[in-house]
Amino acid sequence: MSKLTVENKFIDVSDYGRPIANIIAEQLKFTKVTAIHLTLLFGVSGLMAIYCIAAAYYWAAGFFLILKSILDAADGQLARVKNQPSFTGRYLDSIFDSILNLALLVCIGWVTDTNLLLTLTAYLCMQTQGTLYNYYHVVFRHGTDGEITSQIFENEVPTAYPEESQSVVNLLYKLFRLLYKVFDEFIYALDPQASKASISPKWFMFGVSFYGLGFQLLLMAFFMVIGWINLIIPFFIGYSILIPFIIGTRRMLLK
Repeated sequence: MSKLTVENKFIDVSDYGRPIANIIAEQLKFTKVTAIHLTLLFGVSGLMAIYCIAAAYYWAAGFFLILKSILDAADGQLARVKNQPSFTGRYLDSIFDSILNLALLVCIGWVTDTNLLLTLTAYLCMQTQGTLYNYYHVVFRHGTDGEITSQIFENEVPTAYPEESQSVVNLLYKLFRLLYKVFDEFIYALDPQASKASISPKWFMFGVSFYGLGFQLLLMAFFMVIGWINLIIPFFIGYSILIPFIIGTRRMLLK
């Protein structure tokens, strides 16, 4: 099982952990381990990366960042192979991502003695980039009979699946909206017609995938292991320069 049907899969540079994630999911398919357990585990991996950055163990930090990406793919894959979709897991996943991204950048800013305002700007840029990727990816999935647990417009509390608590879903939804509402509405304002346009070609989705969280974390790991940790914050600010080109391409060429 995958988020996309076989004929609609494209090269997603942010999803490099998928092959290993698939193996993990298959090995856990008939166990009591759930997708949420893996979500919690990728949270731990993110915290380990932060600890290693603070201790200047940059190779180890890079390892835990990539492990987080793999587990981030594995939790959703396990939910699919077990046929256990969950809004609890969907929101918890995104909440962890946002909080860990902020903590990662604050830690990097601290060890590189970077101005806090620049650090927070890098966080806002990183989240905007990831939101752009998620927006187009969800639109693409909905238009190609892919996985639809994530909605294009998440502006109302969904009805919980029978196996989960509605009160927990309500709480996580509110926290999710608190963390993502500004980014979602900003990207939507830049390209409100994306959900009504023709299905994006695979080459376009390939380009968008360079803004996916998995690739962002891979870039972080790369910068750290080659000794460029001090460039991570300015890089993610400058990396946003691609946003108008991606949106402009979609609006001009993909009606």
